[in-house]
Amino acid sequence: MEYSIAATSVAKNDALLDIKKSSIAFGTTKKTADELPNPAELFLSAFAACILKNVERFSVLMHFEYDKAAIKVNAIRLESPPRMENIHYELTIFSKDKKLNLELLKKNIEKFGTIFNTVQQSCSISRILIKR
Repeated sequence: MEYSIAATSVAKNDALLDIKKSSIAFGTTKKTADELPNPAELFLSAFAACILKNVERFSVLMHFEYDKAAIKVNAIRLESPPRMENIHYELTIFSKDKKLNLELLKKNIEKFGTIFNTVQQSCSISRILIKR
């Protein structure tokens, strides 16, 4: 599989990602630092999206129903060299289905998540999975 995106940035302004039929504005200037996502937040968003996509994927393969999945992601950034050192996520699955096996879901996310596996090569990941 191959992936492709396009991005543009205008001097002294912010930037735009073009992905398929979507456009996502992101901040590159101080004036929008509190308004638009920065590259680190987009990185963490891709990580979260990977996990949520795999919840949906494995709900079919593992034959469980869920109403909603929610994820919170936090990261520690080191300064020198600048990088993410630790990512922690809390994944909550809202489901009354007794067939939902959180431990097996976690193993599948960690084994088959493209972004998850890429990130895991460069920093530690900790997690909490909750069923509600």
